[in-house]
Amino acid sequence: MEKGYDFIIIGGGSAGAVLAARLSEDPSARVLLLEAGGRDSHPFYHLPAGFAKMTKGIGSWGWQTVPQRHMNGMVIRYTQARVIGGGSSINAQIYTRGNALDYDEWRQLGCPGWSYEDVLPYFRKAEDNDTFDNRFHGKGGPLGVSQPRAPLPICEAWFAAAAQMGIPRNRDMAGEVQEGVGYYQLTQRNYRRSSASIAYLRPARGRANLEVRTGVQVLRIVVEKGRAVGVETPEGILRASAEVILSSGAIGSPRLLQLSGIGPADNLRGLGIPVVLDQPQVGANLQDHLDLFVIAECTGPHTYDRYAKLHWSALAGLQYLLTRRGPVASSLFETGGFWYADPDARSPDIQFHLGLGSGIEAGVAAMPQGGVTLNSAYLRPRSRGTVRLASADPLAPPLIDPNYWEDPHDREMSIRGLKLAREMMAQEALKPFVLAERLPGPEVRTDQDYFDYACKHSKTDHHPAGTCRMGSDPQAVLDPELRLNGLSGLRVVDASVMPRVVSANTNATTIMIAEKAADMIKAAHGGRA
Repeated sequence: MEKGYDFIIIGGGSAGAVLAARLSEDPSARVLLLEAGGRDSHPFYHLPAGFAKMTKGIGSWGWQTVPQRHMNGMVIRYTQARVIGGGSSINAQIYTRGNALDYDEWRQLGCPGWSYEDVLPYFRKAEDNDTFDNRFHGKGGPLGVSQPRAPLPICEAWFAAAAQMGIPRNRDMAGEVQEGVGYYQLTQRNYRRSSASIAYLRPARGRANLEVRTGVQVLRIVVEKGRAVGVETPEGILRASAEVILSSGAIGSPRLLQLSGIGPADNLRGLGIPVVLDQPQVGANLQDHLDLFVIAECTGPHTYDRYAKLHWSALAGLQYLLTRRGPVASSLFETGGFWYADPDARSPDIQFHLGLGSGIEAGVAAMPQGGVTLNSAYLRPRSRGTVRLASADPLAPPLIDPNYWEDPHDREMSIRGLKLAREMMAQEALKPFVLAERLPGPEVRTDQDYFDYACKHSKTDHHPAGTCRMGSDPQAVLDPELRLNGLSGLRVVDASVMPRVVSANTNATTIMIAEKAADMIKAAHGGRA
């Protein structure tokens, strides 16, 4: 079976959905979007609090890391989306962009056109912000960005606790100033999740020139005479006359490139995969934010833990139906902020997420009487990991190695961040809400204690990036136009292109990357995009 398109997009996540919608704006461009996961028909994909179910299996590939050699061999569950909309359909809906200096650093690393002033128009283009309309934010874009609907009094107490430590309140952490604590804006519209699937694909679905297929596993990218010409699926080959665009994420994109013979030649030969292009940096440069957390028991029902019980859950559902408020309207992590582990850092290097409960994510302990969680993550890790193939079987899980704490600096800064989190939770302002810290607990005092604790109680912050990095140097996988170096007709557009992970959650940045890439592709192909 062979069928022709102009553009084939592999992966219907945060980037792929944007590209499909933007490229199909040109009625002469035939666009095919292929997503290995299913449709986002389950209500958990649309209710803000559905996030609590996401890291525990629904809509995920069920992958995990290899044992982390710098963390006593710890294996960490590694949630990667398997549903249309990708990470934007299963994440905590937190809208942050990182720091302006992150993007200026990209430019300095050999990525002209990617400075903060270059990318800011694309953040604004994507946004339909319910609060801000200024130099930093936009209205009228596809992506709903909203203030939280269901904060709790403990959130204000946490802001007061931060103030007692000299950390200011910030009402727009995606605006001019990043540092401080406050309510995160959320990718929501009308108190429902605004995923890339809902925001971008749903309005475009009726276009005759756009075809969206879910449940389609791409086996490899087809390359002929140095050019990507299509993709192979279990049903046959589909051809693209203009470009193949890979948007399968920081894990999925390097995985498929290697399955297609594009990657480190020795590794590929060892698995019996014919080498199409020897590119050792495919799957290298993996960066991620490691999350360490404090869990405290509360003095009463100050968080949403009690709603885990069936009768309370039913009441919460009814409240949401009638008022669009309550726990169902909460992403459970809409409170947080940015501060410094290193006081000399060029910008905030620690991010906090206040979880309005305990045991919200897989692998995190729940408090029998109800609790509150404070996550901390070091934002600019120096450690670099890899994504490699375990076998030539396209259905086999990849070998995901974030290589956490390979650089001792990351370990030191992470532990400093956790110490800050503990100090926050012990402030006088939280005394009416917090009975006692339960994790790490009073026995954790020395840095060795902190290390041992982290090797049992830490998780990914779900921000992998960098595995197909762009740049101007000979080793870069992509050029700054996101074209694959060494082959024509192939681009990569997703979080894997980042030369360095941004200092925040990555979803808004991934959407920005796709908005900018869509304009690049349109400019390159004129009337066919």
